[in-house]
Amino acid sequence: MTAKRADAQRSIEAILDAAIRSLSRNPEASVSEIAKTAGVGRVTVYGHFPNRADLVEAAMTRAIADGHAGLEAVDLSGDPREALARLIDSSWQLVSQSRSLLIAAQDVLSPGKIRELHAGPVERVEGLVERGRAEGVFRTDLPTTWLVGVLHSIMHSAADEISAGRLTPDVAADYIAATALSAFTPPSLAGQAPAAQ
Repeated sequence: MTAKRADAQRSIEAILDAAIRSLSRNPEASVSEIAKTAGVGRVTVYGHFPNRADLVEAAMTRAIADGHAGLEAVDLSGDPREALARLIDSSWQLVSQSRSLLIAAQDVLSPGKIRELHAGPVERVEGLVERGRAEGVFRTDLPTTWLVGVLHSIMHSAADEISAGRLTPDVAADYIAATALSAFTPPSLAGQAPAAQ
């Protein structure tokens, strides 16, 4: 890689880091604010990203890729219910951190593009739900895609509740897991008393 290309790559990385930080604080952050955070001029930002929408898309892509890499480390073996709780705990941290970034992305990207960007993380949840269905611990009377959508809705509702001051971040993952696992439990198992000790 030439020195010029290496400098350009460092500049792009700095701009994306700044975009993620700025948009996570304020989904309406301007290109000027992002440039200032990155320590570069607006002309430099526009040299790499022709418009704000391209910059937001690149920042969202980078944030999801970083999060996806982190979630790879989550142990999804064993009981699917326990694995789902672990995945929710790790995923919630990412959702919480990138909520404002998602709002920024929704303002400039199509719903189809946002779904495309989330494809990797969604596949991970779908695979776990499918395994839980096969093992009889997750319901099969509703489609996997619906159950995954319910989980995402619960997570975003938790973020809204935190913003409204009705929920604290330290208990959010537990609330999300309790709600999702209740929703995922097959009706035939829902009212069963625990086995005698």
